[in-house]
Amino acid sequence: MSIQSATASEVSAPREGAWGAIGALTLCVSTLIASEFMPVSLLTPIAADLHITEGQAGQAIAVSGVFAVLTSLVISSATRGLDRKLVLLALTVLMLVSGLMVAFAPNAPVFMAGRALIGVVIGGFWSMSAATVMRLVPEDQAPRALGVLNGGNALATTIAAPLGSFLGQYVGWRGAFFVVAPLAAIVLAWQHLSLPAMPPHPEPRTGSVFRVLRRRGAPLGFAAVALLFAGQFTLFTYLRPFLETVTRVDVSALSLILLGLGMAGLVGTWLIGRLLPAHLAALLTGAPMALAVIAVALITLGEATIPTAVLLGAWGLISVAAPVAWWTWLSKALPDDAEAGGGLMVAVVQLAITLGATLGGLLVDARGYHTAFAASAAILAAAALLAALGSRLSALRLPS
Repeated sequence: MSIQSATASEVSAPREGAWGAIGALTLCVSTLIASEFMPVSLLTPIAADLHITEGQAGQAIAVSGVFAVLTSLVISSATRGLDRKLVLLALTVLMLVSGLMVAFAPNAPVFMAGRALIGVVIGGFWSMSAATVMRLVPEDQAPRALGVLNGGNALATTIAAPLGSFLGQYVGWRGAFFVVAPLAAIVLAWQHLSLPAMPPHPEPRTGSVFRVLRRRGAPLGFAAVALLFAGQFTLFTYLRPFLETVTRVDVSALSLILLGLGMAGLVGTWLIGRLLPAHLAALLTGAPMALAVIAVALITLGEATIPTAVLLGAWGLISVAAPVAWWTWLSKALPDDAEAGGGLMVAVVQLAITLGATLGGLLVDARGYHTAFAASAAILAAAALLAALGSRLSALRLPS
């Protein structure tokens, strides 16, 4: 996920900016996002070790998504009277505990409980991040600070799957998850030293985050976002077992394919920044449609290694960049209420990831990968249709 700026009501930031704190938050983002998506490349060994099916192991992403949704909707009101520094430190402690629980889980329930904790951290951190950044740097430095934070997010999204596969090959899936613990400890210490006290302040608006759905085009836009992420994770969650059982690649080839997907994602985040100024509506519609076409192509060509690798490279190019377009849509559709819109976006995306991973797991176990990938294509095509309708209603176009 990406981050948009907070409202103008934030307290004044230090004149020079707390860039050490920005660095700590960026490392936190990278660790958090890597933790969220690492199960994608480790489903097979997780399932074997915990004596569950690969579809059940895929629910590790679904569980974290459920708790992220719940947390994103309540954390602002639940922590309204607390210093934001203390809240961020508490969330980082939970990230450390989650890493240890998952790494040493003796059974599936403990493993899932650890994943639930990482969901709490995901929902809490993303709901607070933009407002926190705006309190750490002066207004003229905010775009740069948000860019640094978004860079950490994009990098972690890119490397999570291949890094998990690589570490799992040499230190096992438990060792891969254990890496989260020392990184979380470093983040905790860095945040404690660099974050200033950030007393709570009154909310600028009353009412729940759902008030933004009254805006023209907003319901269709948020529905399109939900279908985009649900469609992606109906397929993406189960790439490793698909590559192992259908494409029949070994672990080394698997790591290379996932690395190629990730590197293509980095290219996509660079490329979309150049295309957005004149082509926002086209990107909102074209990205999910292109992903739907790739999903169908994987059903047909999935047994061939090179075509599959090329298709997954294209998938990474588009899927990592697509959320950037939707955050831009949000800033244009809700220019005076982006904070509430951002909170709702967090909930919508995490719920969609949860539903997509759950649906994919059920279909993989019951009908196989081809059925799951076909469902992914249908959902993504529906996302493209809603995006086209929502863009027309909002009549949005970025200024040149």
